[in-house]
Amino acid sequence: MNPTTALVRLLGAAGAGWCAIALAAAPSPASREIHGAAAGPRQGSGPLAAIHAHVCGFHFYSGDMKRALRVDHYCSHLATGIFQCVIYDSARSDARLIGVEYIISEALFNGLPADEKILWHSHRYEVMSGLLTAPGTSGAAEQELMKELVSTYGKTWHFWQTDRGDTLPLGLPKLMMGFTADGQADPGMVADRDRALNIDSSRKKAERADFSVRPVADGADAWKRGLAFQLDDKWLMQTSAPPKP
Repeated sequence: MNPTTALVRLLGAAGAGWCAIALAAAPSPASREIHGAAAGPRQGSGPLAAIHAHVCGFHFYSGDMKRALRVDHYCSHLATGIFQCVIYDSARSDARLIGVEYIISEALFNGLPADEKILWHSHRYEVMSGLLTAPGTSGAAEQELMKELVSTYGKTWHFWQTDRGDTLPLGLPKLMMGFTADGQADPGMVADRDRALNIDSSRKKAERADFSVRPVADGADAWKRGLAFQLDDKWLMQTSAPPKP
């Protein structure tokens, strides 16, 4: 059985609904009942209706690991090996839409040209460390989801720099990355997220210790090799400056 199809069936039964609509999986009566109770109001038949996964983790600005923040992804399955997520700064009803992330399989990532790969980050450490979680998803369903995400890659742009107190989405989009090792994420930031969601990242790490993982693919996490690409707002100022006489 295709592992993605198996994942759809499991998550559909558990109520997470990960990519069930996009793959046209036939939901069970129990799944329909859970989705109706837990997913909240549907937004017609447009793209918002296809969003069925809430994944919470952390991003940092490419080139500046000290600028990191909690991010709540709401994702849908677009095609085989491709997910697309809208990113908010919290899970509250008044959360600000701050960015987007595209998530692709390892096979698709390996097919990218080298200059494109520098924009993508791996998810292996985020999953294995417990930093990435699926709020409201049952234990078994979250485990299966994380087994799928552990070998994926993300390309993330933030448009709103809420971490510096901006009240509007100002400046150029910013490329974001994910943590890759212990000691990188601020423990206080992680603890605040865990308290807000009533979870324990360290316990999730222990629960995922037996996951089968592969080495991070060549080309990802380019910042570790000194290739921390970023769009600098100074470029915008130079473009808008009046011409010299």
